[in-house]
Amino acid sequence: MDGKQSGGFKVWTPLFFSVVMVGGMALGFNLRDTLRGKRDIQAVMQRNDRLEQIIDLINEKYVDSVKTDELYKGAIEGILSDLDPHTSYIPADELEEVNEDLEGSFYGIGVEFFIFDDTMNVTAVVPGGPADKAGVITGDKIIKVGDSVIAGRQIPSDNVIKMLKGRLNSKVSVTLKDPVSNAMKQLTIARGEIPVVSVDANIMLDSKTGYIKINRFSATTYDEFARALKGLKANGMEQLVIDLRQNPGGYLEAAQRIADELLEGDKLIVYTKGTHSKRIDYKTEGLQGFEKGKIAILIDEGSASASEILSGAVQDYDRGIIVGRRSYGKGLVQEQYDLDDGAALRLTVAKYYIPSGRCIQRSYKNGRDAYDEDFIKRFENDVLKGNDSIITDDTARYYTANKRVVYGGGGIKPDVFVPFDTARLTPGLTNMLYSEDARRTVWNYYMHNRAQLLQYKTITDFSTKYSGDELVAGFLKMQDPTFRRAVERVLRNQTNLSYFRLQLKAQLARILFRSNGYYSITTWDDAVIRKAMETMNSTRYSAIIGRQGF
Repeated sequence: MDGKQSGGFKVWTPLFFSVVMVGGMALGFNLRDTLRGKRDIQAVMQRNDRLEQIIDLINEKYVDSVKTDELYKGAIEGILSDLDPHTSYIPADELEEVNEDLEGSFYGIGVEFFIFDDTMNVTAVVPGGPADKAGVITGDKIIKVGDSVIAGRQIPSDNVIKMLKGRLNSKVSVTLKDPVSNAMKQLTIARGEIPVVSVDANIMLDSKTGYIKINRFSATTYDEFARALKGLKANGMEQLVIDLRQNPGGYLEAAQRIADELLEGDKLIVYTKGTHSKRIDYKTEGLQGFEKGKIAILIDEGSASASEILSGAVQDYDRGIIVGRRSYGKGLVQEQYDLDDGAALRLTVAKYYIPSGRCIQRSYKNGRDAYDEDFIKRFENDVLKGNDSIITDDTARYYTANKRVVYGGGGIKPDVFVPFDTARLTPGLTNMLYSEDARRTVWNYYMHNRAQLLQYKTITDFSTKYSGDELVAGFLKMQDPTFRRAVERVLRNQTNLSYFRLQLKAQLARILFRSNGYYSITTWDDAVIRKAMETMNSTRYSAIIGRQGF
């Protein structure tokens, strides 16, 4: 999709560092209204004359020149710093992109691209989108957009994104270089609605186990999930794995409706309440997508907000098992208020409580820095060391439907704990996987072997017949002698070699078959998925969800 420039080369397997999670929390909020129902901040907030007087005095008397907008921004951030960690100010220039992720679409031409040799290469084309219909293919090089030359000019990719986006049905002229003939082609493309996909993958892990990966809860997530569920059931699915790892949340309604597909009868999914917000209950409404088969939900320290609502409801009703590592611990509800300058304030107005009555919000009484540091310490001490202790201020016991004891105040604790594989965090292997050379290796191999690779018509055919050894050899060949020796030392370890080869192969599968291709390759080497399937296929599954207490 336009602007998803790394879409063809999405990061290999997230490393789960807290800075990534904190940055991603811009999406991790729960709205009781959609963005179409935003309130005007002026309806609830009057002008602060003291602040205006101070800024006026600074502008008139201060020794140096100042930027008034920066003063206002700093003042706002100072005010919010004494509130909870998830109340946030979003500048006008960032708001559109954040809203696009949650609304689930934008207007553009429907391509993904990546920059190689100062040229933007089309790495994916949205099937059925405007670019696809106009004749753009994977491998095309973007030379010009309109009258502006893009190739060889070091134009920031954000600028190109803005050129490709626009109003619905507006037209843009794009000059491309064909990857096969090297001929130039000029296409006029009418911009259309481009989906921002939130269901990354829906595949069968074996003859009876379906797998759905959700990366966020947007306005379109439920519809995407329902389509995926229907397709998997048609392929014989009897049990389901839902992957919510590194999913920072989003719309509460999306989580509610997906939970409704999984739960029988008239059930409370979540309720919200706050000092100035009355209690609101969110219940099932009779959706009946998958109420009987076994379920495993995968979570980790990056699963937050709406992810915790869905996994918490499944756990509290003993509907399925939760596998992985303890979730982030975000139980606060934000509403969005527009500001006059185009920015927005996302203000925490309530807490949410899952069916057992617990709120899983981590304590933030010691401020934002301590809140973030607590997450880092928990990650280092628990996740990396193979423990999953839970020390919270909320020591009250809560009970699932089958009287299992659960706790609030620190995220959702999984029923089956799977530690992070620290062997895959070694600096040498990490540097190789995330390097420009790795991306370039995969892309160059695709471009040089495009005709042969396009003969693979199915993911299964590619997975079984293509080893990936050529990609490893290509990566080694690209290195200078000194660095090559270091790479060879890392790859002498057979575990490192297998993982590196698999990840390169998965990236190539993504180019050929999009996200389903990537996950079809990586899931077989995923310890959390393996543990989930092992548990679902054993008597331990029933023992977990049916036991009476600890």
